[in-house]
Amino acid sequence: MRTSFRVVEVTDGLDALFEGRRETLTVPEVAELLGMTKPGVYKWLKEGVIPGYKVGATWFILRDELKETLRQGANSPHRKASE
Repeated sequence: MRTSFRVVEVTDGLDALFEGRRETLTVPEVAELLGMTKPGVYKWLKEGVIPGYKVGATWFILRDELKETLRQGANSPHRKASE
């Protein structure tokens, strides 16, 4: 008798927050996503608080880099992968 298993991906709050987002985000998208103002996002980009790339006058933020930065700065304990 064969048993089939359904694989369910485990996600967290950040995965849900970024679900459906493009791989490259703009400053207005990040501001909306984080509930910030655009000047606040520009300030964080210039200070290196969040990762981004400036080409000419335009900033680009990679979704996965931003998600990882936010994950590293979380103030709640994380379960280890082995748990």
